[in-house]
Amino acid sequence: MKKIILENLKTILYALIIAILIRSLLLQPFYIPSSSMEPSLLVGDRLFVTKLSYGYSKHSFPFSLGPIKNRIFFSEPERGDIIVFKTPADNRTDYIKRLIGLPGDKIQFIDGNLYLNNVEILRSKINKNFEIYCGNMIIDTVIFKETLLNEKEYLTTYYKKGSYKNSDEYLVPKDHYFFLGDNRDCSKDSRFLSSVGYVHKDNLIGKAQFIFFSTNIREGSVFNFWNWKNILRIERFFKKII
Repeated sequence: MKKIILENLKTILYALIIAILIRSLLLQPFYIPSSSMEPSLLVGDRLFVTKLSYGYSKHSFPFSLGPIKNRIFFSEPERGDIIVFKTPADNRTDYIKRLIGLPGDKIQFIDGNLYLNNVEILRSKINKNFEIYCGNMIIDTVIFKETLLNEKEYLTTYYKKGSYKNSDEYLVPKDHYFFLGDNRDCSKDSRFLSSVGYVHKDNLIGKAQFIFFSTNIREGSVFNFWNWKNILRIERFFKKII
């Protein structure tokens, strides 16, 4: 009996080590709890983030307990990537936003338009209906397709009235990055220097790659199987993130 117990404990230990290695070095699942990245990511989306995309830091490991002092095997992220990172304010909270500014970049909002290195980011209005939330409220927005300087395209949304118009000029420091939420008027991001601000490269966790599961939590719990037709967003299963 003692031998059987020891063998079971060894099996559990090996499985735990393998799970930690996969989570730390390859893939980590994340859940979207807020509407700051709508329409790209919705509350209730579950997605996988690849750890190897930008190398590894202590934040690559559970509870940020990695034995790495600085980032290793670093690869520069690209503008437009959707990235999970630890907020600089506490180095504990996970945020997911879109990368807009690289080290040395200048970012500014002028009359509601986004400028990168004094060049206006092109955007075109999308005539398509999206139900956009901010918290629990449906908000009246305009949807645009934005195109960054590297030709990366994605959708953003702005309030029809009272939208974010003008800002100071943000100069991204060395080894730091500037992030924005796609739901521009419902996102706490790098524009808020006291809570998020510029994000150091060591705080990057990984690149969001695809949604593997999604539920509309406003329609109820996934355990309410009798209402799965309204709860499960099957069209979002295994959807690539852009």
